[in-house]
Amino acid sequence: QVQLVESGGGLVQPGGSLRLSCAASGFTFNTYAMSWVRQAPGKGLEWISHIYSAGTTTRYSDSVKGRFTISRDNAKNTLYLQMNSLKPEDTAVYFCATGGQSNWYAGSRGQGTQVTVSS
Repeated sequence: QVQLVESGGGLVQPGGSLRLSCAASGFTFNTYAMSWVRQAPGKGLEWISHIYSAGTTTRYSDSVKGRFTISRDNAKNTLYLQMNSLKPEDTAVYFCATGGQSNWYAGSRGQGTQVTVSS
């Protein structure tokens, strides 16, 4: 079965950086678009980025564009999210999900990793 395991979250000061990873198994990773979504305290899920299967096409929400970079290593079945210039409003649980912006909600999602941006 599909398994997605996120890691790399933690506590970071404003302006800092973190790199999230998502280890995928149980499906043919290199044929799927993949997304990162997040859920801030008391709010719903927010899509923030996707990458197509070959890794050549990416897209970002306005809230993270220019600060976050999505990438993937199909040889390692792993998805990444490099987060720079972090802000307190980036505090959320971050999930990786199968699918792109238009259909991630219908796919599989991991258990999430907590990112807290605070001084």
